[in-house]
Amino acid sequence: MATLEIRDLHVSVDTENGPKEILRGVDLTIAGGQTHAIMGPNGSGKSTLAYSIAGHPKYNITSGTVTLDGEDVLAMKVDERARAGLFLAMQYPVEVPGVSVSNFLRTAKTAIDGEAPKLRTWVKDVNKALSDLEMDADFGQRNVNEGFSGGEKKRHEIVQLELLNPKIAILDETDSGLDIDALKIVSTGVNRFAEQGDKGVLLITHYTRILRYIHPDFVHVFVDGRIAEEGGPELAEELEANGYERFVKAGAKS
Repeated sequence: MATLEIRDLHVSVDTENGPKEILRGVDLTIAGGQTHAIMGPNGSGKSTLAYSIAGHPKYNITSGTVTLDGEDVLAMKVDERARAGLFLAMQYPVEVPGVSVSNFLRTAKTAIDGEAPKLRTWVKDVNKALSDLEMDADFGQRNVNEGFSGGEKKRHEIVQLELLNPKIAILDETDSGLDIDALKIVSTGVNRFAEQGDKGVLLITHYTRILRYIHPDFVHVFVDGRIAEEGGPELAEELEANGYERFVKAGAKS
């Protein structure tokens, strides 16, 4: 079972007025077989947490630790984090002109596994993953995300998740911009990954609608760079009914 442990994580970004602290001491453990949802208002630091774990150079780790199965994630380069078993589905997937989806996926798989997958088997695997996400096989020949709709980009992220099969999946607002049909398709893909039983999922979202299809074991409310409260699925139901107001007010007083 994979385990991602985050302890007292503090993260800042550089601004014209000097460093600005975004994360103010985050503690979180995600074990294999668990799905965690992080919810919170805009600007609370949810995406900063995701990109800091993944190794985005914009974010400066000022203190704290992140380990995956006891190994120091913060000491790893970005590609090493991916090979160790971390996966980030981005809120805004980037376009890669001139690189086909099929070549991109095979290159990523080769980098992670240390050897290229057999071509005949790989084509079948790619086509199955695309089919599972209700994408035509023709998408494999298109440039990565170029001309894709918002929903197609998000489905392509889950295609990557299925093919690369990491230990821990960090999904940054995967539901953003999805219509109800695309939301169901993406959620089914995430559930298929989680149901392997030894994988961990960290799902970052503003809204509870995706939690109708992906059922978290734990819900964490993020406010002002900290986890303000933790609970089970019932906490998401409270947020749906009452919003973040009481947590924001409590954070302002602390």
